[in-house]
Amino acid sequence: MKNTGTSPCVSSIRSITYLAAIAKTSETFDETLEWDRDGQYYHYLTKWMHALNRVSRATRDPAYNRWAAELAKTAHSRFTYALSPGSQKRMYCKMIIDLSRPLVPSMGHLDPLDGLITYSQLQEISAKHPGISGSPDLTAEIADMALICEGKDWTTDDPLGMGDLLCDALKATLMAAGTGFKPAGLPATILDAAMKGLKYYVATEPLRLPAVYRLAFRELGLAIGLSAAEKLQKLARHSPELRSRTPGLHQRTEGVMRYVQLGEDIRAFWLNPENRQAGSWTDHRDINMVMLATSLAPDGYLGG
Repeated sequence: MKNTGTSPCVSSIRSITYLAAIAKTSETFDETLEWDRDGQYYHYLTKWMHALNRVSRATRDPAYNRWAAELAKTAHSRFTYALSPGSQKRMYCKMIIDLSRPLVPSMGHLDPLDGLITYSQLQEISAKHPGISGSPDLTAEIADMALICEGKDWTTDDPLGMGDLLCDALKATLMAAGTGFKPAGLPATILDAAMKGLKYYVATEPLRLPAVYRLAFRELGLAIGLSAAEKLQKLARHSPELRSRTPGLHQRTEGVMRYVQLGEDIRAFWLNPENRQAGSWTDHRDINMVMLATSLAPDGYLGG
């Protein structure tokens, strides 16, 4: 079904702003409380953008992608800032619900990379449908993110972060295969960071801990990322042209595949009903269930 009329993303932003204005209290900024207060994380919004982009690709209806681009335009304008005119932009990690002020002023470690790749995905679809009404151009936003990303080390020992890195490597590689995504060396850089994190993570033997000391949604994020690595390996093996466009891709994907059993172990652990009785599961049941389902059937999320 074709979608026309007002974007639900724009309508949602207006509604959120209106409700926040009504509900706004005299709460003052308290750095120790802001992580727990209601707000919007940048990387949650990019997940919505990615979901709309995936629906657009699955239905071949560019309207969903237009809504995602509208959300990207708004989010970028609120989450990025410059300390002085002409200086390099930075990002807030979390903002109040109506996006009027930051709650957590620090920058999320992987947020710039997430933004760069997500915006590029949206722009790719927009370029294929230049006639669609009102689709925003994200060229300036992509340039901002590319500058913020320059020289960054993406290494993390967080399993959810490593999973995101592996998913980003797949997304960047798929765009390189289709549109010559730049920079061509980004997938290799991302995989290097993921490999460093995986080596450290495995050395600490975190999967030996009982369920009560483990966070399922973070571990399952890694399992999803390792599924992305399997797709990457197939791409690298069967596409000489892609290997020439993305130097070092084949060797790095083969290296990551040494850890693919981790994903199987994580899924098996959380599929055990006994482990899902732990408070670490029940306290985060909603996100844990979504992540477990995605890890079991990742193609809809990953694409490719």
